Order: sequence, then C-alpha cells, then structure tokens
Amino acid sequence: MDINKLSSKIIGAAIEVHKALGPGLLESAYEECLCYELSLQGLSVERQKPLAVKYKGKKLDCGYRLDTVVEKAIILELKSCEKIEPIHKAQLLTYLKLSGFNLGLLLNFNVSVMRDGIVRIVNELKE
Repeated sequence: MDINKLSSKIIGAAIEVHKALGPGLLESAYEECLCYELSLQGLSVERQKPLAVKYKGKKLDCGYRLDTVVEKAIILELKSCEKIEPIHKAQLLTYLKLSGFNLGLLLNFNVSVMRDGIVRIVNELKE
C-alpha cells in the first residue's frame, strides 16, 4: 500500500478513536483502541515493538519500545499531553533513524480536535 494512503487511513482511525473517547485518558487506552480500529481495517499492527540501539556497530538492547508499527511501514508515537514539545518530535525522529523507517506519526489525543494533535515526521536521512 502507498505510504501516503496508509498514513491517511491511520489518521482516519485516530480521528475515529478520538471522536469516540475524547481527550483526557491515558496513552494506553488510546493505544488499545487505535490498534483495534486499525485491525478492523485489516491492517497489521505491532504494539510495543522492541527497538535496539545501534552503537559503534553493535546492537544494544536498552529497553526502548516503539508504541505501534503499522504494516511494517509507519511508526506511531502516541501521546496524551498538554501539547507536543520539540523533544517529542526529536524522539520520534530518533526512533525513525534507529529503526530505518521513513515515516512516523506523532498522535496527541489530549486535544479538542484530533487534527490539532497530529504531527507527521519524515526520516530524510534513511540509510
């Protein structure tokens, strides 16, 4: 599936979850519901996928986890916070670099309108 089409499906699912639940819940609740919504659409979803850190040619297990990976193509970093901070964007970009994925979506569910909580991050330096 085209990455942009897949991204649109994910955003639609996030909006659907937000409409049903509204803001103010824990990230884990949004993760559970979003993954269920994506699976209803027939998309493959990996939750809490381990992410190794590559350091000086060696993979090290440092305990990092990607919130959600959809169709082995897009990382979803879910938040339920007052606002998206620059560190949240930097974190997702680092995850993209470490994993080799091109695209990530930062989804903050603690907003009045979901479209205000969506940030698209592209890994321009994919190796």
